[in-house]
This record gives sequence, C-alpha cells and structure tokens, in this order.
Amino acid sequence: MSQSDNGFRSLTLKRFPETDDVNPLQAWEAADDYLLQQLDDTEISGPVLIFNDTFGTLATVLAEHKPYSISDSYLSELATRQNLSLNDIIESNVTFLDSTANYPDAPGVVLIKVPKTLALLEQQLRALRKVVTPETRIIAGAKARDIHNSTLELFEKILGPTTTTLAWKKARLINGTFTKPELQDAPDTLSWKLAGTPWTIHNHANVFSRTGLDIGARFFIENLPTGLEGEIVDLGCGNGVVGLHLLDQNPEANVVFVDESPMAVASSRMNVEVNMPENLDRCEFMINNALSGVEPYRFDTILCNPPFHQQHALTDQVAWEMFHHARRCLVNNGALYIVANRHLDYFRKLKKIFGNCETIIGNNKFVVLKAVKTGRVR
Repeated sequence: MSQSDNGFRSLTLKRFPETDDVNPLQAWEAADDYLLQQLDDTEISGPVLIFNDTFGTLATVLAEHKPYSISDSYLSELATRQNLSLNDIIESNVTFLDSTANYPDAPGVVLIKVPKTLALLEQQLRALRKVVTPETRIIAGAKARDIHNSTLELFEKILGPTTTTLAWKKARLINGTFTKPELQDAPDTLSWKLAGTPWTIHNHANVFSRTGLDIGARFFIENLPTGLEGEIVDLGCGNGVVGLHLLDQNPEANVVFVDESPMAVASSRMNVEVNMPENLDRCEFMINNALSGVEPYRFDTILCNPPFHQQHALTDQVAWEMFHHARRCLVNNGALYIVANRHLDYFRKLKKIFGNCETIIGNNKFVVLKAVKTGRVR
C-alpha cells in the first residue's frame, strides 16, 4: 500500500488469515486511505484512538503516534500485530483494547471504521462520550453504501453535530464534534427469554443475532448429540446458547466456549453465571482464533455454527480454518458437528479435511453435518 498521496511511507500490508487465492483480497480499502488523508502528522497531539481497524492498516501507518487500537475482534489484533511485524515496527507501539475497556481520557484524534453492527457502533460512541472533549477530532469512515441516516443520527444523538464528506472512491467520511447532548442511559447488554427454557439470554453489543435466537442455531439446538462425555467445544460460541444446551444435556462433560469476539465470550460467561451457575466449574471460556495454540488430541467433540463472512466481506476462509483446527484438536474417533446453510456446500470441504462426512439432518435451508477424526495419516 502506497501512502504517497497523503504523506505516509509505503508499507507492506496483508490480510489475516492469509488465503491461497490467486487474487487475495487486500488489507485496506478506500475508507482507510480517505481517513489518513485528513491527518497532518504535525497536528496530532494527545492519545490517538483507532476503532475497528480490521487488518491493522491505520494502526500500522500511525504506529509512531503510539495509538490505541480498539475492537471486538481478536483476529483484528492478530492481523495488526502481523502487519506491524511485516513492517519492522515494534508491536508495543500499539496498545490493544477490547471495546468494553476504559478508553484513555482526552484523546486528540479518534478514527472510526464504521462497523457492520450498529449496536457495536452505539456502544463504542457511548464509551467515547465519557472521554472525548470538544477539541477531540472525531472522524469515521466506511464505504458510502454503509453510511446511512441511522449512522449519522447515532453520532448526533450521542456526540453532537455531525457532517459528511463527498464520496471518494466509493468511500465517505463522517466528521463529529462533541457537544455532550442530553442522552438517556442504556444497559450494557440486551436480554431476552429463550423459548422452551427457563433461561434469560444476555448479549453484549457485537454478538451475532443479539435480539433473539437465529434460525440456524435453533435448528442446531433441536438436533444436538446427547450422551457426550469428556471435553466438548462450542466453537464460535456467540452468546453461548449451544453451549448452554450442551451443559444441560451432557452432565458428564465439560464445555469450552471459544470465540474471537471478546464480547461473545463475555456474553457466554454471563449466560452460564446467570442461568446455570452450578455448572460454571464445568466451563472454560477462551478468546482465540479458532483453536490456535491448543494442543492436538485434546477434545472429544466439537460443535460449530461457522460464520461465512468477515466484517463486510463474504468468505469461507474462517470456516475452513475452523475445520482444520477442529481436526487437529480432536481425539481419534472424536467428532465435529456443524450447522450451515445448504448452499455453502461444507459437506465436500469436511470430506476433504476429515476423509468422511455424514448428513445428520437437513431441511430446505440448513443442514447438520458430522465428520469424524479417523486417525488416518495425512
């Protein structure tokens, strides 16, 4: 990526996880470049806060200013660390915070990549409201198509007067000024009753399907295996509804809740603590990139409702990585169960990785698949 147009040095930037595609997607977009064009190095004073920097482009370019990189994605943190390393920049130049952390007071510059989830944006803006000043320069960016009236209204409601720029290379910026408008308090989590259970499900802002049970998860829950023992993984756990059912239906098993979203893992922990506190000692909660760094042959069963997008990009790369990690971490004869949209054709992917795949049940939209680690030499 060349920054010659806006005064920044040239850098090598990659996406994470890397792909083997002939034409891999680049690690930046026009909104990154547009945001950087607004800054003059000599005018940056006070803490620099960067939000939702998916692959670390902004943090890498601005690393000399010791920025804070704030997001709800462990993958984004890994990508930023990788890109800092690729450019021989000391990782400690960037401080990583999750979205629920306390932000530094009186930042000089706030750069926001508008996230896919409006609820996450609201949570971040409410947290910013506690630390920004009228002198803080607040600039947000995204593809023009992803900035809606509701986006602008949220900035104005929480922070104050808001303007937008003209579109440039299909990207648009939002400029905000903090005037501390009157604002009602909002709860940290959204809660709802899970039908057919006595449970109340609590969801932090960035949890998938935070307002109710999505139909894929419902289909999975209706067809979960029972009588399981040993260690079970709810991989990509979200708010942990699958793991809660696994705890309830398999009293001899321990359940590991894994997600790359700190908010998802926090929601899962909260849901066990609130609904099944007596089973908390049978649980482990892990923020991770799939099962990176976990020892092989550890788990007896892994269950997964894999995502097919990364931020705004549609991709099966995350699911593909989850499947490979699952095979490595399963014991011999251990099984991976997944639920997925039929059109994604994960049957062939699992058969390629495991050497086998079985359809447990399906309907016109979803399918539940099972693959077993056979212990064959690969």
